[in-house]
Amino acid sequence: MENISETLGGLIIVGGAVAIVYILARFNYLIRKAAYERGIELSSRQNKYRYVDYGCILLGLGIGLAASSFFTLLDLKEDTMDLLVWATILIFGALGLIATHFIRKTLED
Repeated sequence: MENISETLGGLIIVGGAVAIVYILARFNYLIRKAAYERGIELSSRQNKYRYVDYGCILLGLGIGLAASSFFTLLDLKEDTMDLLVWATILIFGALGLIATHFIRKTLED
């Protein structure tokens, strides 16, 4: 019975992820189609700094992962250590997003 619930849970998660990707892709397609029919050219400015976004976010996550490895050296309970590791990774990922915002703002001006 436990295997069935784990399998069903996994299928629900994967199905939900597929549904979200489909909905987002379909919405993007419809927006572009409507803009094309009206003769509106979508600006490519959004994609101009795409790699800066990815780079800063990945750099922030990488620094967070490196900083979180410090918590594995401490003598902490497993739950506390897991919480600190994930919190550190997410905090540094958020700092990467903030850095991305300021870098894009500087480059666009």
